[in-house]
Amino acid sequence: MIPATDLASRWLGGSVIAASDESFGEKENLLTPTPAAFEPGHYGPRGEIVDGWETRRRRSPGHDWALIRLGAPGIISSVDVDTSFFTGNYPQEVSLEACGHEGYPSPDELCHPSASWELIVPRQELTGDRHNLLPVTDGRRFTHLRLSAYPDGGIARLRVFGQVVPDPRGLEALTIDLASQAYGGAVVACSDDFYTSAAHLIRPDQARTMGEGWETRRRRDGGHDHVVIRLAFPGVIRRIVIDTAHFKYNASAEVALHASAQDPCPPSDPLADPAAWRPLLARTRLQPDTRHELPSPHDQPAAAVRLDAFPDGGLSRVRLIGRLTREARRAAGYRWFNSLPAAQAAQCLVSAGLDPSAAADLAGRGPLTEGAAVGHQALTALLEGG
Repeated sequence: MIPATDLASRWLGGSVIAASDESFGEKENLLTPTPAAFEPGHYGPRGEIVDGWETRRRRSPGHDWALIRLGAPGIISSVDVDTSFFTGNYPQEVSLEACGHEGYPSPDELCHPSASWELIVPRQELTGDRHNLLPVTDGRRFTHLRLSAYPDGGIARLRVFGQVVPDPRGLEALTIDLASQAYGGAVVACSDDFYTSAAHLIRPDQARTMGEGWETRRRRDGGHDHVVIRLAFPGVIRRIVIDTAHFKYNASAEVALHASAQDPCPPSDPLADPAAWRPLLARTRLQPDTRHELPSPHDQPAAAVRLDAFPDGGLSRVRLIGRLTREARRAAGYRWFNSLPAAQAAQCLVSAGLDPSAAADLAGRGPLTEGAAVGHQALTALLEGG
């Protein structure tokens, strides 16, 4: 199973773009990557300083809301409405709506009736000072959320867990980081993440401290640590970046990389088959606090990469730069299109050259199978990249 990603994370570019009110706590606090913190007794001009989004006491009908642009659009499986440290001032209930929108809409455009919001979490009671984990069963890909708080109050954090579904249009012409979390890359196994998570390795940003990398405990045996990365797209890797930024006295001494054409998630299991792995980078010495850019002679498509770190220690980031295969682009195109809400799918078809009535008809037919674009050049470019 592919681990869930926080689709709204600031590390991926998520943003709170508007809110009905933020009198006591700024709306941006909702997506702060670190856990909420609170020091009682600290006051400012607006009252007690809180680490969250908090609105004024509502004296009129209605409720408060916040608009969130997901950093990585995708299929949402659950949300965590975190009310940590809000004990007498949290909302009684919340609900969430979602929409899929092309481009970068403004708050006014998102609030327009044509935005086609879909209810993904009906009104739910909240508990104060707790992580309120709410399931989502809608299998469509969304780009924006509207969080409604009834009637007012404070929420510390919002986490939006799910699977990234990247928009592949144009990626066939680019060289990209095939491992990036922004495209759906995922760490699916690691030997140890005692201090910090191995998932940090594939974040698209630069680490600001040692705490934003992967650090293991000190080994006292003759073994070594490892991490397995499921690539966002199968592709041919041309350059490897191993970054030990901020690891000055505890960086891994050496690394080696192997690649597999097999998907590392069940039912496939290349970890159980040593023959499934081919050398990608021979055992290579690392320097502390250094970005290493290394060529890759491997010319076969890879779906997964195993990094072996000798003997233990820390790494900041791993980039696997290359191009996705034609087959991967085609599969990504159909997966992306078939997960779009109908209104967004129709909009994409119109942009590909279909007239609005034909686009609406095709968007409402259900999942398109591979080959559906045969004979239509513009549709082929949209779904298959050529």
